[in-house]
Amino acid sequence: MSFLSDIIPPFLEFVREHEAWAPVIVFVLAFLESIVGLSLAVPSTPLFVGVGALIGASNIAFWPIFAGVALGGFLGDWASYWLGFHLKDRVMEWKAVKAKPQLIERTQGIVQKWGMAAVFGGRFISPIRSFVPFVAGMFQMPFWLFQIANLSSALLWAYVLLAPGAKLVRDYVG
Repeated sequence: MSFLSDIIPPFLEFVREHEAWAPVIVFVLAFLESIVGLSLAVPSTPLFVGVGALIGASNIAFWPIFAGVALGGFLGDWASYWLGFHLKDRVMEWKAVKAKPQLIERTQGIVQKWGMAAVFGGRFISPIRSFVPFVAGMFQMPFWLFQIANLSSALLWAYVLLAPGAKLVRDYVG
């Protein structure tokens, strides 16, 4: 069995059994998955797709779950931006960054070239999801430009992950 196949069924069962807490559960998951450094350890994308299917197969309400995922992603990216903004000078001294400074330089180039589009699009690319907001903060992307891209991408991201499973399962089961 794979790592994900060991995690997804028990996670979905936990969400189903604790339906009242489901928005909080997905909020925490989305928040942690959006924090720089933690994002690679939290496999939220397949879990959220599974939650979407669970919504379609049960009576769990879509919109509270959607709000939890979107808000968790939004606040997690905001936290990554804040960390980058406040740690900018120290980051370049970190051992991992010294070993591969091109990661910061490449991401900086993408953020500088594409601006809000980099923040918006970065949300949908799992390996860099939390890294783009962090670098945007490091290199002082204007706060409101960042937040507009952050909010709009968090809303679309949550919908894209949850809605297809909810709709397909409801159509199939219904």
